[in-house]
Amino acid sequence: MYGLSRYKLFFLLPGLLTLLAIILFPLIFTIRVSFSGWDAASPGLNFIGGGNYGRIFSDARFWESLVRLGFIATACVLFEYVIAFALALLVWHQVRLRRLTRVLFLIPMMTTPVVMAVIWRTIFHESLGPANDLMQFLGIGNIAWLTSAGWATVVVILVDVWQWTPFMFLLLMTGLLSLPKEPFLAAAIDGAGPIRTFFNVTFPAMAPISAGAVIIRLIEASKIMETIYVVTSGGPGTATETSSYYIFIRGLRDFQIGYAAALSITYLVIMIVLLTIIAKLLARYLVKSGA
Repeated sequence: MYGLSRYKLFFLLPGLLTLLAIILFPLIFTIRVSFSGWDAASPGLNFIGGGNYGRIFSDARFWESLVRLGFIATACVLFEYVIAFALALLVWHQVRLRRLTRVLFLIPMMTTPVVMAVIWRTIFHESLGPANDLMQFLGIGNIAWLTSAGWATVVVILVDVWQWTPFMFLLLMTGLLSLPKEPFLAAAIDGAGPIRTFFNVTFPAMAPISAGAVIIRLIEASKIMETIYVVTSGGPGTATETSSYYIFIRGLRDFQIGYAAALSITYLVIMIVLLTIIAKLLARYLVKSGA
């Protein structure tokens, strides 16, 4: 038995080493670059110590983009969770509609993000887009969708919700289908209505799956880039500029590679810490309350 396990490890070793190399090498190289002054004027890994990291503390634009990212990501995940849960409950017992809805809800996820972002930018174009045509038809008038800070943020959230609500729906729908039937039969015998059954049976039973779905989407939402790049380009001004887009500007537009690498490492550490705290809070207040 021991020999068999050893041979298993032997055959798994090349794949594990390749995986580690793919993960670790870019990370280690980025850390090395973050301690260099690599930019357009001096392309090279000249060591400058922690100068790039010291510069981050006084970079108000980076911290503002981080706060902005927190707001956008939280709003996106909250709307996606509520809408997806409602849709999952709606089709939970509809066996005939279940397969059809799965196919339909996969369409936003299957489309290329950049292509769909271009389409959404066209939809919200102030003079040519159908969104303002609808507003005029309703008697509201034109709305500065992409040139107003507030409305541009709304557009970014709307596009992300449209694209990723199906993913949340699939996770929650799978969770609902895996729930045991006995608690619901007991609730029906006790005379509990739909609302009482949801809050006392369905939602507590779905708490672990809900927590996992929220964490997964928070991780993905914290990396939002394509939508902002295509739809708003971080504008108007810096109204929709998130951390990832700001790092892109510093690295690939201003060609401050060393500073962009330092921003990336700082952003990574902050995200790991924040998401770990959020996961623990969800486990404490959501999962335990549903247990």
